[in-house]
Amino acid sequence: MLRTALLAFALSPAVAAAADGAATKAAAPDLSALIECRLGHADFMAYMPVLQDPLKAVALGWRPLPQSNPFMVEYRLNAPVTVFGRSSDHIAFAGEGVVAVLDLPDPRVLARELQLEMAIDTPQKVLAGKEARATVLDGPDGSPGWVETAVITASNVDSHPGQTLAGCSYSLDAPEPAEPAEPAAAPATTAAPSPGGAQPR
Repeated sequence: MLRTALLAFALSPAVAAAADGAATKAAAPDLSALIECRLGHADFMAYMPVLQDPLKAVALGWRPLPQSNPFMVEYRLNAPVTVFGRSSDHIAFAGEGVVAVLDLPDPRVLARELQLEMAIDTPQKVLAGKEARATVLDGPDGSPGWVETAVITASNVDSHPGQTLAGCSYSLDAPEPAEPAEPAAAPATTAAPSPGGAQPR
């Protein structure tokens, strides 16, 4: 009887959701390390199920925020993270990147601290970055020669005035196809003298 009751409890939707949330939390890579470019592309991809399921985000202690920027998915964290020497409880995912939203009006301050290279520097827009890592490894299909890169970025955006978006963009690129070999040149031949050019004796 007790065994049956325990099995019924374990199989209930609430317990299954809690167990799923615990598994998600246990499997989630370190967020601070991810934002600071100290992890890899596979760690970034481990968060994709969380972005697709708000309940998984809640299980991690993330509260989904209204989408103020069409290119970003934002969360408020129950426990702030420390990244690049600053604390933030606001993160965002965009494309293959994750950033912390910092209460720092000028991204140039962080760009100088991290020795980032300026890509855009105007009164309205700042974008700076540098490659933190580039590694050659085997790809998802097992083939060699894939290149994994991690790029630290600091920028601003109109949807978040007075704030700096600082984080990491990850990519995994397949090797470029080998160029076809050029056909071997035909061996040079010496042309025979033209009979028409011979002069009779």
